[in-house]
Amino acid sequence: MKIGILGGSFNPVHTGHVRMAVEVREQLGLDRVELVPAKEPPHKDGADILPFSLRLEMVNQAIRDIPGLTANPLEGQRPGPSFTSDTLECYRREHPETEFFFILGASTFLELPLWHRGLDIPHMTSMVVVTRWEAADAVKGFIVTHWPDAVQEAPGSWVFPGENRVRLIDTPRLDIKGGQIRRRWRDRRNLTLLVPSGVDTVLEDHADEVERFWGARLSKNFKQKVRP
Repeated sequence: MKIGILGGSFNPVHTGHVRMAVEVREQLGLDRVELVPAKEPPHKDGADILPFSLRLEMVNQAIRDIPGLTANPLEGQRPGPSFTSDTLECYRREHPETEFFFILGASTFLELPLWHRGLDIPHMTSMVVVTRWEAADAVKGFIVTHWPDAVQEAPGSWVFPGENRVRLIDTPRLDIKGGQIRRRWRDRRNLTLLVPSGVDTVLEDHADEVERFWGARLSKNFKQKVRP
């Protein structure tokens, strides 16, 4: 069994997240990719993070009709900050025979030294770095600097002692940011194609709760100049 793990705050889940999961599953032939919302994202201040249950509901809605994608609620069952290294240890303990692939973007990969045990992750699981190829040199230099025992076995692929790998894959660029979506939601802008179908409905159904975290929305009758 080969399973991809895509973690994040998903505040909210957007089209870029889902497309990333689909691309990795197809390109690597994975059995499935699990989207794992963080209960307490350690890299966020928490002020505008929606409750875990609501973010999980949106993830389930976003992937409901997409084969091979599932949501895993395990972070909601664990206390304290949602450190990736702890999450991976849970996966390995519960499914020791499964081959895992931790998925992240190139810019996030380059921030691993700032994470709790971030530089240990390639020794815990294989990793998939999703990027455009212009970032390949930065990723290669980072690997050489931090893991000199990793061997480049092919363009965009490195093998570590223990046989875990870091693989660089190219995907369509969808430059969507959670902060942009939150701002558009407050401004009552249309979120079509920025978030998967149904996610906008969940946000509307829980609008009062969302406002408590994302801030007050414009009045429905307010006439505004549209911002980019």
